[in-house]
Amino acid sequence: MKWISSISKKRLRIIVYGFLIFGLAVIIRLFFVQVIQHDELTELAKQNWDREVPFASERGEITDRNGETIVTNKLAPTLYFIPAQNDNIQEAARKIAEILKVDEQKLYEKMNTNKYMVKLAPEGKNISYEQAVQIQGLKIDGLYSGVDYVRHYPYGSLLSRFVGFTGYDTQGLAGIEFQYNNVLTSKPAAIRLFTDAAQKSLPHVNDEWKDGDQGATVELTIDLEVQQVVERELSQAMAKYDADQALAIAMNPKTGEILALSSYPTYDPSNFEEVEPSIYNRNLPVWMTYEPGSTFKIITLSAALEEGVVDLENDKFYDPGYTIVEGARLRCWKREGHKDETFLQVVENSCNPGFIELGQRVGPEKLMGYIKDFGFGQPTGSNIAGEAKGILFAEENFGPVEHATTSFGQGISVTPIQQITAVAAAVNGGKLFTPYVVSKVYNPETGEVVLENKPQLKKQVISEETSAQVRNALESVVANGSGRQAYRDGFRIGGKTGTAQKVEDGRYKQGDYIVSFIGFAPADDPEIVVYVAVDNPKSSTVFGSTIAAPIVGQIIEDIAPTIGLEVDREGQLEKQYRWGDPITERVPNLVGISVDEIAKLQYPYRIEKHGEGDYVISQLPEAENIIEVDDTIHLYLGNAPSENQMNANNNTDSDDDGNTPNNSNPENGSSTQNEVDSDAESN
Repeated sequence: MKWISSISKKRLRIIVYGFLIFGLAVIIRLFFVQVIQHDELTELAKQNWDREVPFASERGEITDRNGETIVTNKLAPTLYFIPAQNDNIQEAARKIAEILKVDEQKLYEKMNTNKYMVKLAPEGKNISYEQAVQIQGLKIDGLYSGVDYVRHYPYGSLLSRFVGFTGYDTQGLAGIEFQYNNVLTSKPAAIRLFTDAAQKSLPHVNDEWKDGDQGATVELTIDLEVQQVVERELSQAMAKYDADQALAIAMNPKTGEILALSSYPTYDPSNFEEVEPSIYNRNLPVWMTYEPGSTFKIITLSAALEEGVVDLENDKFYDPGYTIVEGARLRCWKREGHKDETFLQVVENSCNPGFIELGQRVGPEKLMGYIKDFGFGQPTGSNIAGEAKGILFAEENFGPVEHATTSFGQGISVTPIQQITAVAAAVNGGKLFTPYVVSKVYNPETGEVVLENKPQLKKQVISEETSAQVRNALESVVANGSGRQAYRDGFRIGGKTGTAQKVEDGRYKQGDYIVSFIGFAPADDPEIVVYVAVDNPKSSTVFGSTIAAPIVGQIIEDIAPTIGLEVDREGQLEKQYRWGDPITERVPNLVGISVDEIAKLQYPYRIEKHGEGDYVISQLPEAENIIEVDDTIHLYLGNAPSENQMNANNNTDSDDDGNTPNNSNPENGSSTQNEVDSDAESN
């Protein structure tokens, strides 16, 4: 080996080492590619092969405060077609068109294309589940059903002008659906089909599933049971009075939570194309602005009591039927006036001159300060889309006449949500809360809360003591004044009527009014505030007292079990009898009395007996309820009563000794009509 020089040996050694290092590098690289990067490179390869058939994940639901579904989803598959996988597209189109009842030729033209995958829309989009099953049974090559959904509204038009609707691709277009579209929108899943360049399935690669994400759930503060009662009453009012539109809000005054929010006329969100855009684009409780009328007098009353410028029971006022301010004659609704009255009667009678006097005692600057403190002239912060801010007089335009008309609710413009928020503050102890209607947004799969709203106190606008005085005065309005048709036995309801003439192009429209009533219960510790307004009702007596007040009274009575209000007559003012009211009495307790004894009693109402036995074991209506004298008491008979029943009935006739009759009656007759006429003249 002498012929191999030392230099050659070194070179050979270097070459050998080089080959070893290169081989080792190749092995390391192969290991890195085949093991370490296997998943990543496989996925990159699959992306060149795959064709995705979308499987939509469900859009987020909208629920009420108790988790009851208001808006959900319904399965509606969509068809996809890969032309390269079918040798007889004409026949495939014929079979599909026959089931879907669509034009065969148009469907064939859509299917016979060079595209790798065709979405058969609109013919095959959102088809019924039954159609999808029937089509899949045909086993057409290249045809796939993608899971898709459409919005489903279990309660039809309920709450529709608030929740809104979605469009062709389930994107929110109005209402909550639009406002919370980002969180409601889901991330679609898909079936991954792997094909070669000719769109033929790869035999060695299995199809795969690509996960998606479901949309978040939006939980509202709305209570479905309360909402159903409110919408029932508005629907009946629309039909009864042939009104142009109507609205209602129910709120928890202690938190600002909105329990019901309604606008009429309403519509079916599944067929929103069938109604005018003005219907689904306008959520009346936050969008509509108008003169509030006498419901606004609650603010003037609150300001006067807070400033200590009036003693409701001891201060006197004389109402001749009008007041002269800067040469302008501002009339009371009662043309001849209420004459001598206390300021409590001013409130009960909704006397315009009396409230002008209260406003003047407070003063223009302070009154406007209270109006702004109660939230008028600016959005409430409810975060409901489309909320208006209303209109107040500019400082330089707030003269004596404007000051006077503002005192009784004319010349300014407010929204319903401003009105109910302000009155809630006036009766809840003086606390102004921000109203809200979305409780929280959360992930339905993990429960993770994305967004949550809590009661938000803005400010203390009046004292607890003043608020108590306001509540007492407004309870008296319902028992003895203009709000008597809202009176419900066992529920201490307070409230205020409103009748406002509508304005168009700066002038009042003759015979066109918005009538309203805002009521709360119980009067000593309010749990609910309800505001109802009816736009342009057709009736012989168009007033908040005759139209809106009974609606609010009925709503409060019907939702009482839902919100936990119990019948409690302790402290309730008895409603004063007025001429024309039906004669009523409280039902006596007849349980435990023998049939023979009842025959000897001379009650003015009819008595019907049911069953067999010698004693009354139960009765309807129950004792202490109010009954008209010509109504019927139903008695259910049985064997001898228990000792408890006898003890409960020791004083059977105690309620039959001439109780003050109770009933409701509107402020009616010619004086009621004068309210409309004089309001129009005073402006």
